[in-house]
Amino acid sequence: MQRRTLLRSIAAFAPAAFAPAAFAPVVFAPSAHSTILPWLTSNAGEADPENEAYWLRVREAFDIDHTLINLNNGGVSPAPRQVIQAVKSAMDRSNLAPAYEMWRNQEPRIESVRMALAAMFGVDAEEVAITRNASESLETALLGIDMQRGDNIVTTTQDYPRMLTTIDQRVKREGIEVVKLRMDAPITNEDAFVQAFANAITPRTKAVLVSQVVFLTGQINPVKKVCDVARQRGVLSIVDGAHAFAHFPFTQNDLGCDVFGTSLHKWLCGPIGTGMLYVRKDRIPDIWPLMAAAEAQSKDIRKFEEIGTHPASTHNAVAEAIEFHNAIGGERKAARLRYLHSVYDKRVMQSGSASFLTNTKKVDNQCGLRLLNLQGIDPNKLSTWLLDKQRIFTVAIVHDEFKGLRVAPSVYTTTAEMERFAAAIEQVLAGKVDGLNS
Repeated sequence: MQRRTLLRSIAAFAPAAFAPAAFAPVVFAPSAHSTILPWLTSNAGEADPENEAYWLRVREAFDIDHTLINLNNGGVSPAPRQVIQAVKSAMDRSNLAPAYEMWRNQEPRIESVRMALAAMFGVDAEEVAITRNASESLETALLGIDMQRGDNIVTTTQDYPRMLTTIDQRVKREGIEVVKLRMDAPITNEDAFVQAFANAITPRTKAVLVSQVVFLTGQINPVKKVCDVARQRGVLSIVDGAHAFAHFPFTQNDLGCDVFGTSLHKWLCGPIGTGMLYVRKDRIPDIWPLMAAAEAQSKDIRKFEEIGTHPASTHNAVAEAIEFHNAIGGERKAARLRYLHSVYDKRVMQSGSASFLTNTKKVDNQCGLRLLNLQGIDPNKLSTWLLDKQRIFTVAIVHDEFKGLRVAPSVYTTTAEMERFAAAIEQVLAGKVDGLNS
């Protein structure tokens, strides 16, 4: 019997002092929820990408450091005030009587979060597990499928290092094999991308791992075509959606994958340490959970949530993040993110020494995350200079195949901040900053 099941059984025979009547209902602290969401909903028609007045109201929903221009929202994003307040309020309530409050009152609410995430992704709630991040979600699948010595997984050299390390561990421990495809950056020939996967699949291939959005460059890959090929060949398709979910609109039907893993503290702006795992219902029995679950759970998506004691307050507050996201709207959010990049891209491209390693000519190839390469400039030195001298926070990317500066604004980012970023890059391109050469 699982611990939480056992504790529920014990609670049924607990003294009357611990009966539900002994505790008042949970009351969450007042939040921005009461003012900003109705305004966002009623003013949705004003959410033009260039309407700064609307987006400044969105910005007001966040408690952020106004002395810093944060352009690394791809790694982890600030959450709106209502999300943080929900976490704090529930955590305070938990501490009054942890075993009772967490397991009797708060943990059951995970089902509401499950249903809300399933609705966003267009799937059955019984196919959605709540995890702590994309790494946990994807490692569950990569480590949970049965493989024999000589079987292989096909992926790319541009997939996330933790996922590649996960596969490499199976190579060392079990003698499986991995095929890491080298892809162009940016991708200009989608058919060649898909064909590379098709050519690599053999009778010994058990899974393909493909990123929907490449974490290095922001390139949106044609994953639907890859998943279709995998399904035709009887191979499990695993999509790394860490940088995709709530970044721009799509559903599982647009991907056709068997497994999808994402973090909810990136583009959804959920609490730090929240993620989602989708597994197609008929595939759930085929994948072992990271932590052991009862045999009775073999077909239950919740077996992937057996991680021991954890705060329910964190995953429950995802519901607040979803409500905030929906109030803005996925299409409007994506349009704003693309607009913010347009503020600087034409200015920096005029020099002839700047390029993007994302196919910016096609809207469906990019959105809120881009990799900017400045010819002859060391991205690590550039990132350091931007932070130290301009108070602009970015990420330097140095990969075996390319390098550049990763830029990822958010819905709270202003046009003025992007103009400051553009001006700083123009200084570098004009040769006015010493010591940045590679």
